Amino acid sequence: MIPDFSVVVPTSQKTTHLLRCLDALSRQRLPHGQFEIIVVDDANDRATAEAVRSFTQVFGIEARYLSQPRRRGIAAARNRGWQAARGRIIAFTNEDCEPQPDWLSAAWACFRRGAQVVSGQMRTTPSARSHPYGYAPAFAESGDFTAANCFCLRTAIHRVGGFSEEFGITWYEDSDLQFRLIRKGIPIAKCPEAVVLHPSQPTRSILEEERRRSYDALLYKRHPDLYRQRMPHSRTQTVQYAGVVLSASAVLAGALSGRFDMASLALGVWVLLTADLFWKRLPAGPITWEGVKQAATTAVATPFLSVYWRLYGSVKYRVLYL
Repeated sequence: MIPDFSVVVPTSQKTTHLLRCLDALSRQRLPHGQFEIIVVDDANDRATAEAVRSFTQVFGIEARYLSQPRRRGIAAARNRGWQAARGRIIAFTNEDCEPQPDWLSAAWACFRRGAQVVSGQMRTTPSARSHPYGYAPAFAESGDFTAANCFCLRTAIHRVGGFSEEFGITWYEDSDLQFRLIRKGIPIAKCPEAVVLHPSQPTRSILEEERRRSYDALLYKRHPDLYRQRMPHSRTQTVQYAGVVLSASAVLAGALSGRFDMASLALGVWVLLTADLFWKRLPAGPITWEGVKQAATTAVATPFLSVYWRLYGSVKYRVLYL
């Protein structure tokens, strides 16, 4: 029997996360005969292969394991998955995500109504006042197009050529796909009932992943008009981060030159901008020391890292953008 869905899960040596994802897929309310699971291992890891085999034996759900001969990144892993799929609908999620029980059945209802591409809704656990990268909560959980929770007819994704492998790590390869779908006139239906949970990230992970900001320049270079229209948060955030960096630089310059009036004024600006970032990053709900520490660390460090990697991307991809 040919399944309706092929669920593609790229992975790279995160077996514990992957098993939670597979467990969530085993609890789908859609009959198991209607979908297959394809795990694409970018690390060619023996433990991951064994975990997928064990899952298949225990749950009796078809899960195919495909290993990449060498590391090629998440976009290449997703392409390998959908190209090997048997279903006419390709569902994408990530190894560290947990699709909720109605995930596939909600999307199935959309496709039965004629959808070609469907975007589900992401939710973070625990919920946060803002996305770890500083986006507003409306953007983080609005259901905007993300490869961790989207569905495409095989014909639609084939028409645009799949994911661009220029995006070597997870960052805007899904927005690039979204923009190419828009350019081809392929409509994207939203399905807020197709929910995927994603855990919030520790401070170190958030700071390390700022290096992905270099891909902002690549996305802008490929789609300048859609970047401006669809990603106003990025420009707003860049202006605020630049203000933090410039005011901190002015504090240092004023102190070194003996212009303490200038240094005092710049310090006030830096404090106001950084306090605003700190407030946005505080987790919702009860205040904890861990939450305060993460908010403070990211509020202080993220602007400098972000500005550096944006400039790096501008040089690398030879494009000037804001």
